[in-house]
Amino acid sequence: MSEQRPQGAAPADLLVLGGIVVTMDERRTVLPRGGVAIRDGRIVAVGPRDEIARVHAAPEVIDAGDDLVIPGLVDGHTHIAMTLFRGLADDLPLHVWLERHVWPAERRFIHPDTVRLGSRLGVAELLTSGVTTLCDMYFYEDDVAAVVDELGMRGVLGQAFFDGVGTQGLTRDETIAYAKRFVDRWQGHPRIVPALAPHAPYTVAPELYRTLLGLAETLDVPIITHLAETQEEDREIRARYGRSPVRHLQQLGLLGERLVAAHCVWVNAGEIDLLAASGTGVVHNPRSNLKLASGIAPVPDMLRAGVRLGLGTDGAASNNELDLLAEIQLAALLHKGVRLDPLAVPAIAALEMATIGGARALRLDHLVGSLEPGKRADVVIVELDEDNLVPLYDAVSHLAYAVEAADVRTVLVDGRLVVRDGRLVTGDEVEIRRQVRALAREIGNLRDLSA
Repeated sequence: MSEQRPQGAAPADLLVLGGIVVTMDERRTVLPRGGVAIRDGRIVAVGPRDEIARVHAAPEVIDAGDDLVIPGLVDGHTHIAMTLFRGLADDLPLHVWLERHVWPAERRFIHPDTVRLGSRLGVAELLTSGVTTLCDMYFYEDDVAAVVDELGMRGVLGQAFFDGVGTQGLTRDETIAYAKRFVDRWQGHPRIVPALAPHAPYTVAPELYRTLLGLAETLDVPIITHLAETQEEDREIRARYGRSPVRHLQQLGLLGERLVAAHCVWVNAGEIDLLAASGTGVVHNPRSNLKLASGIAPVPDMLRAGVRLGLGTDGAASNNELDLLAEIQLAALLHKGVRLDPLAVPAIAALEMATIGGARALRLDHLVGSLEPGKRADVVIVELDEDNLVPLYDAVSHLAYAVEAADVRTVLVDGRLVVRDGRLVTGDEVEIRRQVRALAREIGNLRDLSA
C-alpha cells in the first residue's frame, strides 16, 4: 500500500514498518517496533517505526504488524540440485552413501536440464524458508547460477572438481576451462559470486588443489571444499600424506580468507586455532553430520577461538530438507546436550551462524547478514500468529527455539519481493514440483544404481 509523507521527506522505494526488528548489527540491536527504509536495493535507514515513517517517503509500504523482521538467512553449504535425490538413499555412512548411491545416480541423471530443475526446487525451498544467500557446490554450476539469478536469490556458487573425469564428463583440463568461462560470465554480477569447488582431500590430489588455488588467486574468486567431515577421511588422509586433512590443506597453502570449508567435524584444538588464525570460513552442518553419522563438530571450541563460523543445510539428499531455521535450532540444542552445558551454544550464537556469522564465513558481511544502512536489502518477515509462537518475550530465543520455516511470510532480496504470503513469486512452485515428481519416477525405477 502507499502512504502520504510530509514534503521534503527522504525518498525511498519501499518501507517495512512495524514488527520487532532483529538487526544483527554489531550491538545486536532489537527494535520492539521498528522500520526499514530501502532504496535502489539497499537499506538506507533502520530505526523506530515512527521515525522511519516520518523521515522517509516511499510508493510502497509493507506493514510488518507485530511480526519479526530479520536479515535474510545465509545457508553456508549446500548442493541445491540434489533435491532430485531427496530420500533416495538413507541410513548410510557418508562414503557408502556417496559411492554406492549418490555418485551412480548422478552419473545417470545429472545434466544441464536436470540441474536446472533440481536447482529451481532447491532455491524455492530455501527462499520460502527465509534463506536469501546460499553457498553451493555442484556440477554444471553455470546452470545453477542461471536459476539463482532467474529466481532472484543471492549465492556463492562453486564449480565442482574431482580427480579424473567427473559426473560432468569433463577431464581436469576441460573442467578448468569450463570454470574459467563460468567465472568470466558471472564475475561482477550483483547477486552471484562464482567460485572454484574442489570436492574434498580424499577426491582431489595435492597437484589439483595447488592448481585451483593458483587459478582462484588469478581470477580472484573463493574456494569451497569439504574438509575433515568423517573419521574415515581423517584416517585416509593421514595414511596417504602423514597429516590430518586440515594440516594437509595448510601444507598446500589453502587455509586462508579465500577458503570456505564445510563440516570440519574431525578437528583438534590446534587445528581450530589454525582455522581461526588463517581466517578460513567454516560451515557447520549439524543435521547432515548426524544423519550420515559423521560426528559432531566442536562448535563451542570454534566459537571461543574466533573461527569465522557459518551454518549450512548440506544437500537435500543428506539432510533431507533445506531448512536453515531447523539447523539453527539443532545447532543451539545439540551442543548443550553433548557438553552438558546450557550455554555451549547460546541462542544468539546459533542465530549469528545463520546470519552475520555465515556472511563473514563467505566474505559477504559487507553486503548481507544484518539489517544496517548501506547493506543490501535482504529482509525476511516471520509471522508470529501461530500457537507455537505465542507469547513472545525474547525475539532471539524465538528464532532459535520456536520459529519454523512455515512461519516465514515475506522475503525480499535486494529490496525485491521474492516471497509473498509464504509463496514464491518469482517462479511457479506447482509446475516445479510436477516436473520433479515426473523425473523422480524415472530415478526411482532404477533399483540398483550402483550396478
